[in-house]
Amino acid sequence: MPQGSSHRPDRPDRPAHPERPHRVVVIVDEGVNPFEVGVATELFGLPRPELGRAAPLYELTLCAPAPDIRMNHGFFTLSTAAGLDAVDTADTVIVPGRPDNVVPRRQPVLDALRRSHARGARIASFCTGAFALAEAGLLDGRRATTHWRWAEQFRALHPGVLLEPDVLFVDEGSVLTAAGSASALDLGLYLVRRDHGAEVANSVSRRLVFAAHRDGGQRQFVERPVPHVPDASLAPVLAWARERLGEPVAVADLAARAAVSAATLHRRFRAELGTTPLAWLLGERIALACRLIERGEDRLDAVARLSGLGSAANLRAHLKRSTGLSPSAYRGKFGHRARTG
Repeated sequence: MPQGSSHRPDRPDRPAHPERPHRVVVIVDEGVNPFEVGVATELFGLPRPELGRAAPLYELTLCAPAPDIRMNHGFFTLSTAAGLDAVDTADTVIVPGRPDNVVPRRQPVLDALRRSHARGARIASFCTGAFALAEAGLLDGRRATTHWRWAEQFRALHPGVLLEPDVLFVDEGSVLTAAGSASALDLGLYLVRRDHGAEVANSVSRRLVFAAHRDGGQRQFVERPVPHVPDASLAPVLAWARERLGEPVAVADLAARAAVSAATLHRRFRAELGTTPLAWLLGERIALACRLIERGEDRLDAVARLSGLGSAANLRAHLKRSTGLSPSAYRGKFGHRARTG
């Protein structure tokens, strides 16, 4: 994993009950942002015909503290959600954001979050949903993030939380937080990748037409002035590098391909991707290694060579740091036999 990442993979993932899909429950509170509810619905609630499997990945339920819940700015009212007791059987509980962060959450919502956390459910917030998690006491002494616009307000209200305002999302084990609304997609795909592996997450991201993997440590807000003339993006260089991950491609090679200096390339990566060229290369190689293992490649030296990670020892170290699993454990969880057995 790139240095400075906001993942915390050193904890066992909590698998769904083997006899049913992983249950995801979204708490829809008064004034919640519809976009983030839609992200949860898209990622965890829709069928996945692109995967060629009949069984759903997840079972999604929307729950609310009242029979009728008005969305942000009163765009529409949700009136068919389940009650808050739905969280008591959830494997993952998601809290979308809302703009009125200084208004205290309803006590039943906070109680539901505390109950879920106490029994070991995974809790995730999207955008300013982190305010609810902090108000429930679930973030005290933990690292967390929220939308950059409300970072100072968050610090003032919850000084006991270790806020990281410049990242896309933070994984603190059983509690995860995403930054702005769009980074809810990043965190959601990260959870899919954790639960079902890189191949499934890539398939879902392709259907979404969204980046399959953006590291949580990337910056959530990047100043990019609109160019006065069409500007060549990094896309051709990235595509070229992805086709050669098994080769000894280095940052200098990327710079030469882009016809710029290494320093200029570094600035462009920071501006366009919010990360460094070296961190991007490493992340792409780890992702390729995961896919190779999932597709059935059992020889670690071959996986290391094809992904550009060099040696089996290097592969083991990077995979453990990135996923929390050894290659054999990753194969057992996400490999072909695990999916079809």
